[in-house]
Amino acid sequence: MSDAGPKSRSEAPWPAPGKLNLCLHIVGRRADGYHLLQTAFQFIDLCDEIRFYDRPPGVIERVAEIPGVPGETDLTLRAARLLAAEHRGVPGVAIDVDKRLPLKGGVGGGSSDAATVLVALNERWGLGLPQTRLMALGLELGADVPVFVGGRAAWAEGVGERLTPADFPEQVYLLIQPDVEVGTAEVFRDPELTRDSPVLKIADCLAPRARNDCEPVVRRRFPEVAEALDWLGRISPARLTGTGSCLFAAMTDRAEAQAILQRLPERWKGFVVRGLNRSPLEARRLSEGSRASL
Repeated sequence: MSDAGPKSRSEAPWPAPGKLNLCLHIVGRRADGYHLLQTAFQFIDLCDEIRFYDRPPGVIERVAEIPGVPGETDLTLRAARLLAAEHRGVPGVAIDVDKRLPLKGGVGGGSSDAATVLVALNERWGLGLPQTRLMALGLELGADVPVFVGGRAAWAEGVGERLTPADFPEQVYLLIQPDVEVGTAEVFRDPELTRDSPVLKIADCLAPRARNDCEPVVRRRFPEVAEALDWLGRISPARLTGTGSCLFAAMTDRAEAQAILQRLPERWKGFVVRGLNRSPLEARRLSEGSRASL
């Protein structure tokens, strides 16, 4: 639906933070075709914002269309419907997403949006589901959703669902988005993708030894990304995040990042972000719980 009609009551927006894969190693492949990973997830302070509006029971819709996100594949709608299917009699809802995270950028925008919907509607509808249950529901939507529900930076294994909370340096990063979208499925289907990296410990997957096994494939398929990696790499070691188009490099501080951002070619977008080991979504969830107990 392109326009869900008049809005009704909504609280302040809920954050849906992006993430960086500080490293991404592919260590095998399951019989069903899913890739086995080792990756370090850290949140960033660049967030989508999501508002919720009351609707009659049975109505789950978007307030407005999101360019590039068809309704049938919108993870926010799927997350709300998944939660409602388990709990008959819940109110309806209209979802309004203010997109700030790059689409198909590898920063987890769709997965994070879905996680925020699960967490927020659990509070809004008074369901009282434990975080572990929400994480299990999130896994039905995508391998990256559970880490966003959990709200802690983590070392992830398996298909990304086996999470070990971790604290990584909360550095300032320059995040660059070239003018191209990279599809995850296309990268994982590539016959030249490395699928047999050695199994490592967390310390072996962080800078300066960090790498992303998907980067050579993305470089070859998307010259725009290769050019941006080379440009940023001349300033600071740069690497791809996830399987998207965005790349990042650690900066000394925000002032240095802003200075380099001013030199960014106009055809690319850039963001100065900070890595976070605690998600803004988790902070909002805890504050909602505190208010409910008053």
